[in-house]
Amino acid sequence: MKKSYEFIVLGLGGIGSAALYWLARRASEEVLGLEQFRLGHDLGASQDHSRIIRLAYDEPNYIALTPHTFIHWQEVEAESGVQLVHRTGSLIFGPDIVSPENHVRAYILAMHQEGIPFALLDSREAMARFPQFRFVEDDLILYSAHDGFVDARKANAVHIALARARGATALENTPVRRVRPLPDGVELETSEGTFRAKRLVIAAGAWSNQVLQGLGLQLPLTVTEEQVTYFSTPHLRQFAPDRFPVWIYHGEDCFYGFPVYGEVATKAGQDVGGDEVTVETRKMKPNPRPLERLTSFLEWRIPDFLGPVLYTKPCLYTLPPDRNFILDTLPDYPHISIVVGAGHAFKFASLLGRILSDLAVDGHTVFPIELFRLNRPAITDPNFQPVFRTSG
Repeated sequence: MKKSYEFIVLGLGGIGSAALYWLARRASEEVLGLEQFRLGHDLGASQDHSRIIRLAYDEPNYIALTPHTFIHWQEVEAESGVQLVHRTGSLIFGPDIVSPENHVRAYILAMHQEGIPFALLDSREAMARFPQFRFVEDDLILYSAHDGFVDARKANAVHIALARARGATALENTPVRRVRPLPDGVELETSEGTFRAKRLVIAAGAWSNQVLQGLGLQLPLTVTEEQVTYFSTPHLRQFAPDRFPVWIYHGEDCFYGFPVYGEVATKAGQDVGGDEVTVETRKMKPNPRPLERLTSFLEWRIPDFLGPVLYTKPCLYTLPPDRNFILDTLPDYPHISIVVGAGHAFKFASLLGRILSDLAVDGHTVFPIELFRLNRPAITDPNFQPVFRTSG
């Protein structure tokens, strides 16, 4: 087996598989991807059938990137012939309160500032258009027609397949035991021997700090175990993708959901509703507390969405203190790039893979990523108070 490459990608989840593909477009057989588990595993943050994709965001720095997410997914779809993005529109709603925590107002301001089209609906208009919902008079309701969801499971597999077709190597069940910097690159000790590369991309999610130990670096990351639940609604036609949008509710809690897709069931979850864990202490079983909150919300707002629980699926969030991505090269090792998705990155996965390929090959990117640099206070200031509530 070849042991020396120009580029190695460590971690082949959503963003890592995308980085492998975009690097393969530029360096073909000089690209190696390493995954500690089987490809397509469900132990991290990138599994499952669907993830929301949207132009709608509550922060201009993200909105500057959201149009490019669709463009990059379209390139992957065109090359593979596999549909990954499904347009349903999105509803973002919550109580119209006067508060800095009014996230829906933040969406409106940011989208207006960046010229992103949207519609504001009153409760009667929204229920006439989407009778599945129960809105109240003081709801602030934003509709974004361009939005929808990405098939995450297919997207990961497509990125890997296209990368291999371009000459890249992807190894599964190959944990990295140590990363060692060299004067002219890096050396990775793995279960399959030692590999070397001139450039390394770290996309290890909840395992990021374990990987960084050999480089003498630790990041202020919090890992939480979150979950989504599939409900076997008997009202399938009401919740088909051509009739029912993806949705996000911002109130005291944040909930989100999807039409019927991937399973004969609807899907919903609570954002940042789980417990703080480590990769060793995670429970890998349903957490009744967020499920009870989610079910109560659905009974109130979208009652026909519910049905017998088909299953509840856990996943891991890896959260910087400000809940913004990390996307940068390491200060002492500019030939090593790292990405942390902060629990809301899958919609950006192919674009982030492109940006990581830019950093690895060129040392810079044309895309605006200043908000995600390692030198920001949330990463450098030990007294920074974490804010995990939500990020869009």
